[in-house]
Amino acid sequence: MIGCVTDFFTYETTKSVVVKSWKLGLINRIVQLLILTYFISWVFLHEKAYQVQDTAIESSVITKVKGSGLYNDTIMDITDLVSPAQGTSVFAIITNLIITENQVQGYCPEVSPATLNPFIVGPSRHIYIQMFKVCVKSSHSASSFCEIRGWCPAEDDNIPTNPIAEVENFTIFIKNSIRFPLFNFTKSNLQPNISTDYIKTCTFDMKDNIYCPIFKVGDVLRFAQQDFSSIAKKGCVIGIKIGWVCDLDKSEELCEPSYSFIRLDEENSVSKGYNFRYARYYKVEPGTEYRTLFKAFAIRFDVLVYGSAGKFNVIPTLINIVAALTSVGLGTVLCDIILLNFLKGSEQYKAKKFEEVKEDELDKQTLRLTSTLDSTVD
Repeated sequence: MIGCVTDFFTYETTKSVVVKSWKLGLINRIVQLLILTYFISWVFLHEKAYQVQDTAIESSVITKVKGSGLYNDTIMDITDLVSPAQGTSVFAIITNLIITENQVQGYCPEVSPATLNPFIVGPSRHIYIQMFKVCVKSSHSASSFCEIRGWCPAEDDNIPTNPIAEVENFTIFIKNSIRFPLFNFTKSNLQPNISTDYIKTCTFDMKDNIYCPIFKVGDVLRFAQQDFSSIAKKGCVIGIKIGWVCDLDKSEELCEPSYSFIRLDEENSVSKGYNFRYARYYKVEPGTEYRTLFKAFAIRFDVLVYGSAGKFNVIPTLINIVAALTSVGLGTVLCDIILLNFLKGSEQYKAKKFEEVKEDELDKQTLRLTSTLDSTVD
C-alpha cells in the first residue's frame, strides 16, 4: 500500500535528449513531412477543412413535358401520356398501353385459366369483389376460366401492343431552385441571361450544352446507358440527379449544377419495368355505368437534388491547424519506439531519457550546494 501511494504521488516531466543519428533524423523529418503534406493537400485543399459546411439544401423542382404520339391510330398528347399533370419532381411518361374498353359491372370469366379442382381456387391476379368456384367458357378462347363478379370483360395482359415510339423525342423542361439557409444563398439552374428564344431552340447535352434546361427523353435514356426500344414495352424508373457543390469563397457565378443519370429500378424477370392503372368512367341511358380501363407502362423520372456549400470560418481553421501541429509530434513518437527497441545502444538511450530523482536526494544535493556557497562566501 505504501509503495502504491508513493508511486501515485509522483510527478513526471519531459527531458530533452539530443540523439545525433542521421538515420533517426531522416525518419523523423520524413514522417513530419508526410503529416504536413496530408494536412495541407487533403485536409485543407481537398476537403476544405477551413470552411464551415451547409448540407441542409432546400430545393424546389418544376417540370414540364411536351410532345405527342400515335397509339392505335389515335393521337395522344401530354394530357393523355403524362402523369401527374402538376409538373412535380416525380412524373411518368406513358410508353405503352393495354386498354380494356366498355367494362360494366357483372359476371364474366377471368382471363387466368381455372384450376382442375373446382374446390381449390387460388387468389386472383386481379382485384375482384368475388370469385366463384365455377369454370366457364370464354367467348374468345376454348379454355375454361374461373367466373368472377366485377368489371367485365376482365383485363387481358396477353394482347399484343405496340409502344408509342414518339415518346423518345418528347422534351422535359426542368427548373430547379435551391437555397443554403446557413448562408442565405439562393441559385437556379436557369442562367440569369437566359432568353425564351434560347429555351425554344436548345437541347441539353453533357458536353456541348450543359446549361440548357430542356432534356430530350432519348438523350436522358442514353446518358443512363439505356435504350428506348428495350424499355418502352415494360417501362422503367430513371433518376435525374442534380448536384450543387458550391465554394462560396469564390464567385457565386461558379456555383453551377452538375447532372448525372441512372436507372433506379432493378432489372429482373419477376416484376419488370414500371406500370400503373387508371380508368375513365361514363354513363349511358338509362344510367348504366361503363368504364375504360388503362394499364399504362411508363418511364418514371425521379429528379433528385443534393448538394453542399462551404465558406471560410475561423473556428474550423484554428481547430485543424492545431490538429496538424499536434500530429507532427507523431514523428518523435515513432523515432522513440525505434530507438528504445530496435537500435543498438537502446539501454544507454533509456538511461539518458528516463532518470529517477528522489526527494531525499534532492535535499542532500540542496545541502551540499548550500555548504559550497557558504564556503565560497567565507
